[in-house]
Amino acid sequence: MINSYAVPVDAEVAVAGARAGADVVRSMYGRQLARIDKGAGDFATAADVAAEEKILEVIRAARPGDAVLGEEGGQQGIVGAVREWLVDPLCGTLNYAVGNMLVAVNVALRNGAAAVADPFSGEVFFTDGMGAWVRQDGTEDEPLTPSAATRLVDVNLDPPFPSAPGFRAVDLLAHPDFVQRFRPRVVSSTLALAWVAGGKRAAYVTDGGDLSNSVHFAAGIALCRAAGCVVSGIDGAPIGEAGRGLVAAADEETHGMLMSVIRDSRQE
Repeated sequence: MINSYAVPVDAEVAVAGARAGADVVRSMYGRQLARIDKGAGDFATAADVAAEEKILEVIRAARPGDAVLGEEGGQQGIVGAVREWLVDPLCGTLNYAVGNMLVAVNVALRNGAAAVADPFSGEVFFTDGMGAWVRQDGTEDEPLTPSAATRLVDVNLDPPFPSAPGFRAVDLLAHPDFVQRFRPRVVSSTLALAWVAGGKRAAYVTDGGDLSNSVHFAAGIALCRAAGCVVSGIDGAPIGEAGRGLVAAADEETHGMLMSVIRDSRQE
């Protein structure tokens, strides 16, 4: 628990759900797993499905009246419910399937508490909607502190590319101002958003539509906002129904630099 601070129950539900999913992901790692084809080269594994089931067990036990939108199971409960959990049981399935440990388990209450678990480090990054912390067994909760000191920027290169040809994330990697200021990384998991919140990454950039209510991104966005990161769409506008993509940066300077590079690359 956080020192001298009573964590709201919703945050503990998010943490418990993320940990339950992470336990499954870790226990099934390295096995030959059945795959469920989703088309266009995308797939889920038996670990995705099993992890989501465990997360839902936690949510149902603690909040039986809440709705859930799961990456694998879809909508459960009332559509448009005031309280709805967004669950991505294994973000980074492609990494996981080939034995790469760069994955995350995301659990978020829409417009509320959220948690992102790293199954292999044992870290759980979480927020109650106001503050943000990281928890690990045997240690006290530590506040998340964004920092641009690493100069590492994660860029999501996975398709689709809805803003092309006007904007392509890959173009950032060759832009001279980006190369001079930053060093690119491609984690291919929204674990990178938790790292931005915790100071392990300077920023994260991805294309897309409205990501605020996405099972993939909601938990990471909530963490970054609560930690004090600067969060916007790739056009600089607030994330929302009319939003496009995501830029989450440790501070105003880093965000401003990235927005300048993005605008410049789009003009080219």
